[in-house]
Amino acid sequence: MAAEPEKPHNNKPSLLERLSHFLLREPEDREQLVSLLHGAYENHLMDADSLAMIEGVLQVSEMQVRDIMIPRSQMDVIDITQPPEAFIPHVIETAHSRFPVIEDDKNDVIGILLAKDLLRYYAGEDFEVRDMLRPAVFIPESKRLNILLKEFRSNRNHIAIVVDEYGGVAGMVTIEDVLEQIVGDIEDEYDYDEDEDNIIRNADGQYRVKALTEIADFNEIIGTDLSDEEFSTIGGLVVHQFGHLPKRNEETTFNGLHIKVLRADSRRLHSIMIEVLPQETEESN
Repeated sequence: MAAEPEKPHNNKPSLLERLSHFLLREPEDREQLVSLLHGAYENHLMDADSLAMIEGVLQVSEMQVRDIMIPRSQMDVIDITQPPEAFIPHVIETAHSRFPVIEDDKNDVIGILLAKDLLRYYAGEDFEVRDMLRPAVFIPESKRLNILLKEFRSNRNHIAIVVDEYGGVAGMVTIEDVLEQIVGDIEDEYDYDEDEDNIIRNADGQYRVKALTEIADFNEIIGTDLSDEEFSTIGGLVVHQFGHLPKRNEETTFNGLHIKVLRADSRRLHSIMIEVLPQETEESN
């Protein structure tokens, strides 16, 4: 009886063997752990999305609420001193599901109103905003994001008011804001590190600009003379020009500049692309 031919030996390590090889190299600090993860990605043990999410989880454990909160000046709120017909158009325009409710001043948050509770107003029921309010949760600016996320989940809360060391309202943060640090804009072609310059000139002569760039700095680098009397940042000025919080890829033109929104979420403008137009081709929006 003829012997069976030997099967060719496959020298390529299996997925389990490759994974074990990386995991057995126990990292001694966070930098080594990140390096290990990147090595796993380069060796095709995980895809780019998985790597980005794991890095996001590691980052969240080191970040504080002050790093991602929506500043008080940018909070969309409801003033309880106004009648529903006065603030409902604002609710519809901003399209949030929850709103901090203030009494005259943003420093005086008295509760949270769910947008769905406004259906009772349209149903013709007796409607009193104070009766609809949910308790507001107040947290310090220094709270770690991983702890906040755990509290959000355990308390089934979705929004918290951030207070400073003197007890004044500094801003607000939502569970979506925290989760965006983990699963938000993965491999966005317009993302760049927070440590990079606020203004980056592309090879084609256009500029990628962070919305928080001071107008004075913008003028110095771009060579413009935009006024900073009403707005201190380029983002504030751009939002004012649109007349609303723009979405990604929205465009406008003013003062010889063509503006295209690169990144924006439901609450903030993050970055824009700016092209300086030749004088003879300048067009109004």
